[in-house]
Amino acid sequence: MSMLFTGATLIDGVADDPITDGAVLVEDDRITEVGTRSVPREADLIDLSGLTLLPGLIDAHVHIGHSSEMRAVLNLEVSVAERAADIFRTLRQTVEAGFTAVRDCGGIDHGVLRTVGRGLVPGPRIWASASPLVQCGGHGHLSSPFVGPDETFHFRVRGLTAVGRISDGEDEVRKAARECFRQGASFLKMAVTGGVVSVADNLSDTQFSVEEIAVAVAEAHARNTYVTVHAHNVAGIHNAVRAGVECVEHGTGIDEETAAMMAERGVSLVPTLAIAKVLTENFDQHGLPPQIRHRVGDTMQGMVDAIQASLAAGVPVGSGSDLIGPDQNRRGLELVLKAEVMGAMAAIKSATSVNAKIMRVADKIGSVEVGKYADLVAVDFDPIAHPELFDDPSRVVLVVKGGRIVKDTRK
Repeated sequence: MSMLFTGATLIDGVADDPITDGAVLVEDDRITEVGTRSVPREADLIDLSGLTLLPGLIDAHVHIGHSSEMRAVLNLEVSVAERAADIFRTLRQTVEAGFTAVRDCGGIDHGVLRTVGRGLVPGPRIWASASPLVQCGGHGHLSSPFVGPDETFHFRVRGLTAVGRISDGEDEVRKAARECFRQGASFLKMAVTGGVVSVADNLSDTQFSVEEIAVAVAEAHARNTYVTVHAHNVAGIHNAVRAGVECVEHGTGIDEETAAMMAERGVSLVPTLAIAKVLTENFDQHGLPPQIRHRVGDTMQGMVDAIQASLAAGVPVGSGSDLIGPDQNRRGLELVLKAEVMGAMAAIKSATSVNAKIMRVADKIGSVEVGKYADLVAVDFDPIAHPELFDDPSRVVLVVKGGRIVKDTRK
C-alpha cells in the first residue's frame, strides 16, 4: 500500500525551518521519499493543504500502568478488569493525541506490550522499563509504614502492571534488574532521590549507593541497553552519572557544574514539566494522598533551571509528560511548557528526534526521513507560531502509525 501526502507545511524533526508544500511518500510501513513531486500510479493521494505535517510525537516519560485513581488502586477498590480498561483507554488517547511512541518509565508488564504489538488494542509504540528499581522506603515504595515491605505491592497484576521492585544491596539490584528484563523491559529505571509522589522520603534524599547503581548499569550493558534515573537533586544525579547511567528524568535543580558533568559523560535529560503543572492546578483529580500536595513545591522552576543549564552545556534535552491517573490526555502540554523555555522548534525536536536518540531508536522513528517508520501527525495550526495549541488533542487531525491511518478528523 502506498500513500503520498502532499500540500502540508513539513516540520521534519531535524531541520531548523519548516518546509513549504512538503511531500512524503509512504510505502507499506516506511517513508520511501521526501519531497517527491511524482505520484506513483498505485499511491493514494492525501491532500494536507493548510495543515502542518510532523513526525509522530514521542513522550519519553509515561506511566501507562498508572491509569486508574492511585488511591483506589492502593486500597484495592478497583478491579483488574477496570484497571485494564483504564490502561487501554490511555493507550488509545495517547496515539490519537499524536504520540505514536512512548517510553514507559515504570508501570506496565510485557503483556501490555504484546497486546498493543498484536494490534488487539490501539496504542503507540512502547519501550518500557517494566518495574522501576526502588530502595526500601524510597521513591516508588508506596505503602503505609505499618505494612511490612514484603506486603507492599499486593496490587501488582502479572501480565498487566509492573510496579516498583524493592532492591537493597548489590545482589538484590542485580536480581531485580534481571527480573525486569524477564518482564519485557527494554531499559532500566531507578529512583536515586526522593520524589514528589512519595510517602517516606524527602526530595533532598539520595537513594541507592554508587555501587548499587553501577550494578544496574552493568546488567543493562549486558543486555545492550541503558539505565535512566528518577532524580530531584544534584547529589543523587552526581552519584548516578558516576555510576554510568545514560539519562536523568526530571533533573530538578541541575546547575552549571552538574550539566557540565553530564555533557562530558554523554548523559541526557528528560524534564517533565507537565506533571508539575497539572498537579499544581488539579491535584485532587489524581486521587493521591493529601500529604503529597505540598511536595510539588517549586519543582517546576527547578526543572526550568535544569533545562537552561543543560542546553548551555550541550546536554541533549528530551521531552516527557510523566502524567499519572485516569486523565492523561494532556501530553501536548509538555511541548507548550518547553516552548516557553527553549522555543517552539526546539520543543518539537525534543519530542521527536532528540527523544528518539535518547531512547536509542533514532534509526526507526523521530524524524520524517527515508527509511524511518511512517509515523506521521498532521495538525490544523502553525506549531511555531502557536505551540500552545499542542495542549488540545482535537487539533491533531491526522495520525499515521506504521503507514496505517489511525485517526482522521480532517474536514
